Amino acid sequence: MATMIADTACIDPRAEIADDVEIGPYCVIGPDAKVGRGTRLIAHVCILGHTTVGENNVVHPNTVLGGDPQDFTYKGEPTLLEIGDDNTFREGVTIHRGSCKEEGITRIGSHNYFMANVHVGHDCILGDRILIANNTMLAGHIHMESYATVSAGVGLHQFVTVGQYSYIGALSRIYHDAPPFMLVEGNPSKVRCINIVGLKRHGIAADAITALHEAHRLIYRARMIARQANEILEANGQICPEVRRLLDFIEVQQQGRHGRGRDRARLSASA
Repeated sequence: MATMIADTACIDPRAEIADDVEIGPYCVIGPDAKVGRGTRLIAHVCILGHTTVGENNVVHPNTVLGGDPQDFTYKGEPTLLEIGDDNTFREGVTIHRGSCKEEGITRIGSHNYFMANVHVGHDCILGDRILIANNTMLAGHIHMESYATVSAGVGLHQFVTVGQYSYIGALSRIYHDAPPFMLVEGNPSKVRCINIVGLKRHGIAADAITALHEAHRLIYRARMIARQANEILEANGQICPEVRRLLDFIEVQQQGRHGRGRDRARLSASA
């Protein structure tokens, strides 16, 4: 199919626009942007800087992709934003390019859904099939693993890691890492239980869910360190891949600062 471009769109001739792209009224696309096949920019969308948008994304009005990082140390370096395929960005989403404090890139995977007014700061790395609800704010340097779900109005601190298949409740302040497979909520946030609904919905095996229940009890109820919990779980034959991932995540978290495993990166960089 042919590319469709509204008369009022402003596209730099150096931008790379694939076939079958729809660019609606009053969109602005800069010279270093790349837009993949089948992507729809509905209206009033800005794609700035060195930004690559993959295939079959849908971008709703007033979204800005690839703006400069909100960082006083940024001096105009050609940093990047890379976006995968089949993502939906609802109204007013903002995603900034990386800074020079890490690898100079912000990366978004595929099949993610960003509801209205979500902000993703510089140097964030997000996986696939993530859902982030309205008015949630990701500070810089956050890593979010695949299949995470974040409810509305959540604030996530810089350098936080959000584990796979986790669920973060609405209006939470996420200051520490959110472990995989867990439900986290509150201000200050706490691990409340395993994400039972999400795990069943995504087809996690029943024996793995039972083992995660026991791991949660040992670590967050009985207050055992990961090594102690590992010994008991191993003796009971409950070290499945999901439990191993949880224990490994907690060990890394405990090696960092302030409950954030990646906060070690701040020895050489600050957001």
